[in-house]
Amino acid sequence: MIRESLEKELIKLKEEVTKMGRLLADQVYKSVKSLVDKDLQLAREVIENDDIVDKMQMELESKALGLIALKQPMASDLRLIATVLRIIVDIERMADHAEDIARIAIELHDKKYIKPLIDIPRMSDNAQAMIETALVAFIEEDVTTSNSLIAMEIEMDYLYDQIFRELLSYMLQDQKNIPQATALLLVAGHLERIGDHATNLGEMVIYTVEGRRIDLNKIAREQKENHI
Repeated sequence: MIRESLEKELIKLKEEVTKMGRLLADQVYKSVKSLVDKDLQLAREVIENDDIVDKMQMELESKALGLIALKQPMASDLRLIATVLRIIVDIERMADHAEDIARIAIELHDKKYIKPLIDIPRMSDNAQAMIETALVAFIEEDVTTSNSLIAMEIEMDYLYDQIFRELLSYMLQDQKNIPQATALLLVAGHLERIGDHATNLGEMVIYTVEGRRIDLNKIAREQKENHI
């Protein structure tokens, strides 16, 4: 009876983590859209919704710890619960990066951009795709899907490098460009970090399924270096 109850609670826990992750993906989308469209209301919405993500993290942490205390989980169950506890921290941190992007959008809303924002939205699209891929891997407990994050992480790094080089050239052309170029580079940095956290989610799925720890970010870096 306890076992059956635990299984139902774990399914529900996974569903709630997925809901938190999908809210995060929406936060990432809206934060960059607010930057591109100079939409103050949308940026403020992202900042306000960060409190919802924080609350969800605390609630899920309490539920996960409650399962350990009350439901006598076996080793495989404990791995899943440990994964949940780690994943919700990564999701919360990704949401913080989205909030920071929204704050930069507010900071820059009355300024003419020094260049069209092309690659930053591409990074945002890639970040959202990485989050969704990680969530699917988590729901289905699929190692292959987790490993597919490696190629997406490499693409994220390439986009960041491209943005860095381009913004650096604008800084060198005119020192008046430095404040805005620095702010936009921070946006790219936040998106790159979101990608890193998404690969962390994939790593925890592998841990859940196979009980081993693997560094997907390290693999991505090594593959990228081998192609340079």
